Amino acid sequence: MSLVLAERLSHVYWIGGTSGSAKTTIARRIASEHDMLLYSCDEVMGDHARRCEPEECPLLMQFIEMSMDERWVNRTAQVMFDTFHWFHGEAFSCILDDLLNLPADRKVIAEGFRLLPLLVEPLLASPGNALWLLSSPEFRRKAFTERGSLWSIPNKTSNPEKALQNQLEREVLFEKHLSRQIESTGLRSIRVDGVLSEDELYAAVSRQFELEFEDA
Repeated sequence: MSLVLAERLSHVYWIGGTSGSAKTTIARRIASEHDMLLYSCDEVMGDHARRCEPEECPLLMQFIEMSMDERWVNRTAQVMFDTFHWFHGEAFSCILDDLLNLPADRKVIAEGFRLLPLLVEPLLASPGNALWLLSSPEFRRKAFTERGSLWSIPNKTSNPEKALQNQLEREVLFEKHLSRQIESTGLRSIRVDGVLSEDELYAAVSRQFELEFEDA
């Protein structure tokens, strides 16, 4: 089945990674400059939550029932990571369904933190069709601040400082989780820590996909 899916998804290019790593920015530029369709996993999370069958997404169902304090204040970052549905592939089948329903005669760039290496690797016609961007904790916080989202979630709790600390620590755990999966699959990643400018990062990602784009 994976071989069949890999063939059907051979026109898809995947950019996964941590939050605040410029995934969306780079994917939009690639889509624009190469006339590709853009598929953003973040934009369909609400739709996927509604489509997901409860027995297939138990962590999501638990998360939905929690208050903001239960989600972000009253638990450790480790427990938050261990029980966060999107970090563990729940509703990934909805992503596949969406991609399979896009036109197959045009290349697609899919981006989002929900694209986990262990789930994407069996779907690749070529390892060069996928890349993960991993932001450093410092760059991640800077990115959240610049886009005005640093306190968006914490300010909805009774203890914003604790919620922010937990949120940022959870992101560090996710980065380590992705790094282990990338290493185990032999796929590629780029460290995003501010050393590369946006243009340089775009060029680095484009080089990763260069051979495939030559045939576009």
